[in-house]
Amino acid sequence: MLYYLFTWLDKQYDFPGAGVFQYISFRTAMSVIVSLIFTTVYGRRLINLLLRLQVGETVRDLGLAGQKEKQGTPTMGGLIILGGILIPTLLFAKLNNVYVILMIITTVWMGGIGFLDDYIKVFKKDKEGLAGRFKILGQVIIGLIVGIVMYYHKDVVIREKLPAHQIQATQVKSYDAKAISSSHFGPDMKSTKTNVPFYKNNEFDYGKVLKFLPNYEKYTPIIFILAVIIIITAVSNGANITDGIDGLATGTSAIIGVALGILAYLSGNLIFADYLNIMYIPDSGELMVFAGAFIGSCIGFLWYNAFPAQVFMGDTGSLALGGIIATFAIIIRKELLIPVLCGIFLVENLSVIMQVSYFKYTKKKFGEGRRIFLMSPLHHHFQKKGYHESKIVTRFWIIGIILAIISIVTLKLR
Repeated sequence: MLYYLFTWLDKQYDFPGAGVFQYISFRTAMSVIVSLIFTTVYGRRLINLLLRLQVGETVRDLGLAGQKEKQGTPTMGGLIILGGILIPTLLFAKLNNVYVILMIITTVWMGGIGFLDDYIKVFKKDKEGLAGRFKILGQVIIGLIVGIVMYYHKDVVIREKLPAHQIQATQVKSYDAKAISSSHFGPDMKSTKTNVPFYKNNEFDYGKVLKFLPNYEKYTPIIFILAVIIIITAVSNGANITDGIDGLATGTSAIIGVALGILAYLSGNLIFADYLNIMYIPDSGELMVFAGAFIGSCIGFLWYNAFPAQVFMGDTGSLALGGIIATFAIIIRKELLIPVLCGIFLVENLSVIMQVSYFKYTKKKFGEGRRIFLMSPLHHHFQKKGYHESKIVTRFWIIGIILAIISIVTLKLR
């Protein structure tokens, strides 16, 4: 909103300083600052409100150290994260940008599913919360929305770099780096191509998955939308599972958010896209403003969520974080980097799948269920081994930083 106000003031009245709102870097910085202020200042007030409403976490006794002390800690703190994301985005982003609109819809939708789950647990005293099938249905619906928009919307386009001989033929005789870079790319085009690491040209086309079939092109929208649904469902559930000890999901999401913000800026900037030899995605640079709000809200929430936590995000926050990360990656066509970038989420998810599968298999075969880990998800395994929460979280963060760096470096690996 402020972007449009100050743009109008700059054009109509040459208002001093209004022109800085044209710069994504300035609006991103403001987005981070406002998000931090909201989550730290108003976050405290929301925590006090949750305490008055007795919106406390019911902790199951799993025999973990320090677990009983968490009983009664306010939950549904994900509302702080949602506010810290949405308010700066609405203030500083271009609200007619299709990518920004998609991110806002995803944030509200996934936050709403999580809120409903927490509400049933807290106020209806139902420990199971929202039935799993309804959670999955909600994730499938947002996956459909994102997939359909990404496939059919006219503004969702890319530009691919031209072959060397064509670049020479259309070379711009100018010292303007942006003009020269622009001449290196073809026209806007609809495409189902995405970036994939360690592969020739770093590109993968969903449209060619079934090329062994006749008329395989007609199946492209089904393949693409199905992939989007699977990715959003998997990542949101991964974030949900990771949110098991103080600060783990929040800090990990902030690290992932920084990496996604950098990737969005590189993909949405002609000069950097030209230098890195990657596809250029027009208008995706605007997502930096959203990424700034996302990072600021995670860091601000961490102020209260770090050990010992004064508030838990609940499913309101964890499902939203996962959905946001997945949708963001899909928009900037880096979703196939998720196994690396979101490696913490992936390992946590796999640890549960492996534990449950192995337990069922051994129970059927030997009549007694056996375990791979002392407890799953993986962070609980380390707790059982005697590691303190803070040490586990810090080490997971370090691994997350390494994975984020690797994800960015893959842009130049072919």
